[in-house]
Amino acid sequence: MVAPFLIFAVGNESRGDDALGPLLLRDLASWLMTIGFSEQFELIEEFQLQIEHALDMKGRQLVLFIDAGINTRTPFNFYRAQPCESPVLYSHALAPEALLKVYTKFYQEEPPAVFILCIAGEHFELGESLSAKASKRLAITLEFSKKLLHQPNTSHWELLLTR
Repeated sequence: MVAPFLIFAVGNESRGDDALGPLLLRDLASWLMTIGFSEQFELIEEFQLQIEHALDMKGRQLVLFIDAGINTRTPFNFYRAQPCESPVLYSHALAPEALLKVYTKFYQEEPPAVFILCIAGEHFELGESLSAKASKRLAITLEFSKKLLHQPNTSHWELLLTR
């Protein structure tokens, strides 16, 4: 049986603040287990999104993508994703919005509600560790994420959108 809620964390721990997504996902996994919600969520950690990830979205009520971003509003930006209008080039790395377009084209149906949680990062060089600022943002984003996952429904999440 497919869990109703899916969380993708995108990032690379060997690239400094790019580790924010995977680190948050692991914290959330522990928290979900503690509160007894782990059966409701499937958690996937990846270096990058690929077209095959559209298959993972099938049958879900909500999908959340977590990633680190450069020039992202601090401490994070949370918004609802919309399928991109431009052609998808079917490369080995896609943005969540492009993945929505792949989903729609492949399944010929509307995708589930998809939201993006992008945590502000600054240092993404190979071999760097998580920066002090990113560590603080991670803690803030964890608390926000708990609010999201404690009430996983589209209307609640839309109330929490950052503007």
